[in-house]
Amino acid sequence: KELADVPASFDCEMRKLAYAYGRKLLPRLGAFESLYYALDLNSDSCHQEQAKDEPVHQPATALPHNWRSAAVFVDGAKGDDSNVGSESQPLRSLQVACDRAVSSAGSTPMVLLRGGTHFLTESLRLGPQHSKLLITSYPKENAEVSGGQKLQVTWKPYNLTGGANIWVSDVRGQVKEMEALQVDGVRATRARYPNMPQGIEVSCGYGCMIDGSKETWIGPDFQKFGNVTYYTDNTTKHYRNTTKDWFNEYMIGVGGLCSVYDPPVSYWCSEHPSGGGAFAFRTPSGVIYKSPNGPYEHGEDARFFVWRPARWANWMFDVAKYDKERNNFTFGRGGNQGARGENKGGDFFIENLMEELDYPGEFFFDKRTEKLYLFHNGTGAPPRDSIVVPQVKVLVNITGTQWRPVTGIQLKGLRFTASGPTYMMPHGVPSAGDWALDRYSAVFMQGTQHTLIDNCTFERLEGNAVMVSGYNRWATIQHSDFAFLGGNAVAVWGYTNETSRDPGRPGIVLANVPRAGVDGTDGEHPVRTTVQNCSAREIGLFEKQSSFFFQAKASESRILSNIFFNGPRAGINLNDGFGGGDEIAWNLIFSSCRESGDHGPFNSWDRQPFLTRVRTGEPSMIMQWRWIHHNFMVDNFSPQEAIDNDDGSCYYKTHDNFFC
Repeated sequence: KELADVPASFDCEMRKLAYAYGRKLLPRLGAFESLYYALDLNSDSCHQEQAKDEPVHQPATALPHNWRSAAVFVDGAKGDDSNVGSESQPLRSLQVACDRAVSSAGSTPMVLLRGGTHFLTESLRLGPQHSKLLITSYPKENAEVSGGQKLQVTWKPYNLTGGANIWVSDVRGQVKEMEALQVDGVRATRARYPNMPQGIEVSCGYGCMIDGSKETWIGPDFQKFGNVTYYTDNTTKHYRNTTKDWFNEYMIGVGGLCSVYDPPVSYWCSEHPSGGGAFAFRTPSGVIYKSPNGPYEHGEDARFFVWRPARWANWMFDVAKYDKERNNFTFGRGGNQGARGENKGGDFFIENLMEELDYPGEFFFDKRTEKLYLFHNGTGAPPRDSIVVPQVKVLVNITGTQWRPVTGIQLKGLRFTASGPTYMMPHGVPSAGDWALDRYSAVFMQGTQHTLIDNCTFERLEGNAVMVSGYNRWATIQHSDFAFLGGNAVAVWGYTNETSRDPGRPGIVLANVPRAGVDGTDGEHPVRTTVQNCSAREIGLFEKQSSFFFQAKASESRILSNIFFNGPRAGINLNDGFGGGDEIAWNLIFSSCRESGDHGPFNSWDRQPFLTRVRTGEPSMIMQWRWIHHNFMVDNFSPQEAIDNDDGSCYYKTHDNFFC
């Protein structure tokens, strides 16, 4: 029907149906308050009383009858690493506990975390020697694993005039930098312009930005890194003939402006990139911007968050040089957070400037004096015992190899929070989609088999929550909830050999590069990852090219019975056609693309063919079919389409879905 012919009541009834379906998918969330409000069912125009459902709790982690004597216990508040690790004499360190559990336990090594917060000072590292290890909360208690550092503060008034409520504390010697801050378990907003009325955790949609079209951008420096080296695979048997005259050959460029990536390689630096709006990668070198609150005393400390025009992704730049007289900001580190380039920037905001500390909920850390300033969003002084700086970027690092994998690790009933920001860390271009990505996450796994993440909560993490990187088989993430994330909820990303070194595989010299870039038959990619019965909302707070589920150079994933809403970009993104054989079914997805253009609940690309064995067991350039069925998808923000099979996408069987 034409839009004018659709009854006005349809939208309301559809939202009520989505609420009922969501509660049916995840009964463990009971009345599912966040879903209720996200569907705006408390409005006058479409009102429904919130359900009274009681949560249907997941069964408690099954422990053996002798768990009290067999487990190693950890108490983040009262433990001591000189203890034996028993229930009455718990350890303090997770690393010590995990090492001790596998050295002394029988067939099922266990670490039980007592309730409360367990602060990490460095990543918990689990290798092949930790195989079959179970890490879980003590029965009927809730353990939290935090990458934050709790500050010792003594607040003093700084500016309490004219409606301001700004306090200052000397935090000398506690942290070297402070890109993020949590107050009472909620993010504060780094001092910025324009302000965010409800803080960093509440999307402004297309608002809270400076109009980039009205500013003067300094163009790219095409000679900054020298020339690019082109490679196109002309091997006859690698020619894909199923996409007519487009995307038939594997091609990349190495070096040149793609040197901002690590490794320095991208399809978008190849000799002839093609696709919607295609041209070689580049980013602006700076901007002339006259702030209403400038000139700044230390403009060189600023950080710019810049949308690429058309809002396909955003870049972040630190400032290399600030010319106060000309209001000229020359960009330094950054610009590697998206794969598609442009000569100029789009809408943007600027942060980390004392002059912009003018709104409740904002903070500023003066690195020169090591003082923390906080515009407290409340009356009186800020709290003293709940000021936390996210620091540790990877909370749990599970790493082996395909020849010596980590097998059977289980993380159950845990809450992960306050991992450090990663959006300025090295990024790579996973394949020929529009994405660039960092290989960091709160829980990182590479070289694993049968890893299980069950009944966990990932909340207020500054980067990605879960990364399934390189060789992984049968990883499962289930019955878990993701909220208020800086990046993706789950990212699944494999390798092919495009350059001789890759930071994700340190110490290994990769062979037959770049010719082996097309070859996905060496096993260095995730296979049969399952994400099921999970919820994800409020993601991509920093990196806007973020999704509930992202996949590149991986195959045969199963994305089943999940609920995703409130994200800046597509809910599910498949960056290439590597292998195929994936199934996406029984999911509820809405309110995606809230801040960006193009796409909808689902997006895919397939601009770069790969050789895999998924389709028939023999090497083939043709992928196995992907199935998308029985999903409830609402494209209420783009709106473009529910399923966006973009440039080169093929071999999809999409059926029996409800799109609106």
